[in-house]
Amino acid sequence: QVQLVESGGGLVQPGGSLRLSCAASGSIFSINAMGWYRQAPGERRELVATITGDGSAKYVDSVKGRFTVSRDNARNTVYLQMNSLKPEDTAVYYCHAEILFRDSGPRQFGYWGQGTQVTVSS
Repeated sequence: QVQLVESGGGLVQPGGSLRLSCAASGSIFSINAMGWYRQAPGERRELVATITGDGSAKYVDSVKGRFTVSRDNARNTVYLQMNSLKPEDTAVYYCHAEILFRDSGPRQFGYWGQGTQVTVSS
């Protein structure tokens, strides 16, 4: 049983900052890529940022220079520091992890967090 638990969402004014956290727990052998996605009302879920186990990060163009993804491998936790927030960043943010189990060989399994609401509004 694996759980991804997110925290850190909330209401913030335009130009403000928030930091999201997502901790994975359970019988985890290792975690490959971890990432953040978001889904606004009426929109498709989109990738925001990903980070590999060795720290290589990628971002969607709309958040480059404003968001920073990081991870703590010892804690199986991924973070998303969001600065200079804009109203168009308003969405439910989901974390995702590609998890390997001790007896699964190279096969990895994708897990999602429950989502955390981020609202940017004055």
